[in-house]
Amino acid sequence: MAIMTIREALGRALDEEMARDDRVFLMGEEVGEYDGAYKVSKGLLAKYGSERVRDTPIAELGFTGVGVGAALAGLRPVVEWMTHNFALLALDQVVNEAAKMRYMSGGLLSVPIVFRGPSGPAEQLGAQHSQSFASYWAHVPGLKVVAPGTAADAYGLLKSAIRDADPVVFLESELMYGWKGEVPDEETLVPIGKARLARPGRDLTIAAYSKALKEALTAAETLAGRGIEAEVIDLRTLRPLDEEAIHRSVRRTGRCVVVDESWPVASVGSHLAYLVSRECFDRLDAPVELVSLEDVPMPYNRSLELAAGPGADKIVAAALRVLYLEPSAAARE
Repeated sequence: MAIMTIREALGRALDEEMARDDRVFLMGEEVGEYDGAYKVSKGLLAKYGSERVRDTPIAELGFTGVGVGAALAGLRPVVEWMTHNFALLALDQVVNEAAKMRYMSGGLLSVPIVFRGPSGPAEQLGAQHSQSFASYWAHVPGLKVVAPGTAADAYGLLKSAIRDADPVVFLESELMYGWKGEVPDEETLVPIGKARLARPGRDLTIAAYSKALKEALTAAETLAGRGIEAEVIDLRTLRPLDEEAIHRSVRRTGRCVVVDESWPVASVGSHLAYLVSRECFDRLDAPVELVSLEDVPMPYNRSLELAAGPGADKIVAAALRVLYLEPSAAARE
């Protein structure tokens, strides 16, 4: 196992896939001369040249459309948005073109393209640059949506996404690029659509993805100090969602807390809470809890920003609620 940052793991995946298949190319804002806004593509321009590492104007709708056309023509583009906040400008090409082409052509056409870039709450970037649109993408039939929470998964899932025959939206948490983790020395692909058991437990299930996974694991550690064993499921893929892995865990523990950095209304987290409530109703010992971003635009003030997020303290409080424990009672145990 090698220890590397998530940005390095993503860069390694891109490098390996570009070396393996000359149809793969990278395009987006500052991916070439600047080595990437977050340095994921560092060194790729020098290695593969400007034909395969293409800098684009700040025109998301335009260059995303170019990528969709290239995929239809037989190439395998990786489109990097400087941030998913800017991807709103490209929604038409992703939702009305890439996602629907296989269906509208009766299966004759495919769009093997990856849309990737930083996503989710950041750090003091204000309401327009610090938000998660996971539910926007997961809402659309025809898209696959991936959200890794570790360096190993960032590496293995990106490789799988690039090889997939359908469009994949790849969510990279903006604050996770510098996080370090183990990545296998040998080439490893992580299958799209399979959740991961991040921590075993028996008393309740906590389901999370991307950066919120770390908060869930921190909460589980706090609960363990109180004699409560929380099982943590890393969703990894939001569409298709590995429903059975989650249901299997909840049927065993009888309780569930869902954690999501998106707003609560019509979110991936609220949909998952509905699925668990429907499929595990007879095995639930408490209502499913959702811990999400507060239903407000992200504040710029650092203290308010932290208070708005689904932090470990909120997850612990939700866990105690599904266990029908008061914080003081749990501490006494």
